[in-house]
Amino acid sequence: MKIGLGQIQICWEDREGSLRKVEQCMNLLQNERTDLFLLPEMSLTGFSMRTEYTKEQGETIGLARELADKYGMAVGIGWVKDAGERCENHYSLVSQEGTLLDYAKLHPFRYGGETQMFQGGTEIPVCRFGDFRIGVQICYDLRFPEPFQILSRQSDLILVPANWPASRREHWDCLLRARAIENQVYVAGVNCAGRMEKQYYSGDSGIYRPDGSFLPAGKKISIPDGCPEEVLLCYEMDCDVERYRSNFPTKEDRRENLYRKYYAGGN
Repeated sequence: MKIGLGQIQICWEDREGSLRKVEQCMNLLQNERTDLFLLPEMSLTGFSMRTEYTKEQGETIGLARELADKYGMAVGIGWVKDAGERCENHYSLVSQEGTLLDYAKLHPFRYGGETQMFQGGTEIPVCRFGDFRIGVQICYDLRFPEPFQILSRQSDLILVPANWPASRREHWDCLLRARAIENQVYVAGVNCAGRMEKQYYSGDSGIYRPDGSFLPAGKKISIPDGCPEEVLLCYEMDCDVERYRSNFPTKEDRRENLYRKYYAGGN
């Protein structure tokens, strides 16, 4: 499978401007015969808490499907769902046939004020695309290992779209690598880039193998007129997770019943 990571500078609270950039990226990736193009969290607006401007009922999914059909590749895109009193931070995988997966962020980022405007999701979905079974966790979710263990029972690749600031970039790299190692899955982190609002984002997007080693991009494509950190990262991947697990079978030694006992408050 050929995957493109879109490390873009999102146009702040500007869906139309960001959408033009997304289409520009997909046009560049078309020559690479990309199967799946992944964008950062809140792909068209940036990590804004002004939900009166960002919330929607899923129009972004419709736009993504149009682009998927036009450019012949599936798209991973983040958006803000109007869920009533509070919103939900969503990420959807969309192909020419329709929505493959729709995930709502489990852990709103309290430190950044997200809990005031957003509620956490309650589902951990998985979809199949090509040879891979794919799950998603969004940005701050990366700090919570339990959902990754749940996903790793039925996933080969876990996507982590984010708006992760440069001030905590060491955490980003360390946690992506750790989640790959402890779950023996591929983990793909796709972050935004450049300056938005009051934050600077260094990008640092990439894919980690199930043993925690960094998978080098086969090709890097600069975005015309983009900021220095903006880049498209192109990968070609085979689904060989079971090979890693059979060679070093740590998951066979997990003691799920014991863990559940202590999560339930047992002594």
